Amino acid sequence: MPTHPLARFFDRVDDVTAEIARREAGGVAHPAAVDDEVAVCHPKQLDLVVDEVITETATTKTFRLRRATGELLPPFQAGQYISLRLQIEGVRTSRAFSVSSSPTERRHYDLTVRRVPGGRVSNHLLDAVAPGDRLVSSGPIGTFQHNPLFHGEDLVFLAGGSGVAPAMSMIREVVDRGLPRTLHLVYGSRRADDIIFRAELDQVARDCPEITVDHVISEPDADWSGPTGFLSAAVVERLAGPLRGRMTYVCGPPAMYAYQLRQLDRVGHPRRRVRLEANGIALPAGEDRDWPADVDPTVEVTVAVRGRGAFRTPRSRPLLDALEDNGFQPEASCRSGECSMCRVRVVRGGVFTAAEARLRMSDRDFGFTHSCAAYPVTDVEVDF
Repeated sequence: MPTHPLARFFDRVDDVTAEIARREAGGVAHPAAVDDEVAVCHPKQLDLVVDEVITETATTKTFRLRRATGELLPPFQAGQYISLRLQIEGVRTSRAFSVSSSPTERRHYDLTVRRVPGGRVSNHLLDAVAPGDRLVSSGPIGTFQHNPLFHGEDLVFLAGGSGVAPAMSMIREVVDRGLPRTLHLVYGSRRADDIIFRAELDQVARDCPEITVDHVISEPDADWSGPTGFLSAAVVERLAGPLRGRMTYVCGPPAMYAYQLRQLDRVGHPRRRVRLEANGIALPAGEDRDWPADVDPTVEVTVAVRGRGAFRTPRSRPLLDALEDNGFQPEASCRSGECSMCRVRVVRGGVFTAAEARLRMSDRDFGFTHSCAAYPVTDVEVDF
């Protein structure tokens, strides 16, 4: 009778079980030891101190954060983010920010934040947070990272604005570890003085043959002699060469994602070779192409939280934001519909859920939605 290919992994299962029992009898608590190790690498909360605030451009700063205890920070993969948890003007909220520092540096995390018009958290960080201030965050999270088994070693990164942060982390890792990986960054900015990390990027491109950087300016002045316009497929392939077979990463402002997918479709670049990082919903409710045509996003509806009260909010306000505005505190992390931490159950009424929300079949079957990507289109009652 043929031997199962996995049989060798179970040949000594009795011996291993006996050894675990022997060690536990001697005082080694294996489950507790495993829990301790998991807590080190994947903490639920980090208490941080702002070590330094670095001005990158007129609208962008990098916040260098260290652990309040002085211990090393948890390891992370280049491209991951942490979710800051803050209280601003009496409202408890959270926002995800990609780590821009290298994974080789565990004494601090760098978060690079650009001012967003009307942005509650970005404006608070830029205007009110200073060295010595304390912050609370999640541990590192996210799937926007390089997987050498599936992504290969020839990469293209399309970045806009502060979307360069995860690219910077990936580039720094390639340099620090001497990885056999090529990365071509095509970085779009409105003006030349909006380019974040310009000096470092240009220096790395000169010193490291594996890294290529092209800046594309949409509103150039008379002194700019480089590429201009937007990151169209034609511009990208002219600068980075054919995309066929190469993994393409995209990170930038909300409008960039749909635009880049359309552009990449035009040159036949398959979706399976595209990775998107979108911390925050891609488009405002009324601008989403799937938004019901007969639903006015400006109209207010009533949101009731089962057994805990109710409030009025515009249909265009994501449920998560509306809940936070009114003193409720659902757990949240990515705010882009991906992680499902902000999941709520819709007891009655209707919501529009953006396509970005990665709802599971069981979520749909039992009435759950991701509140960061869901908008109340009628009076609704939710539970969480």
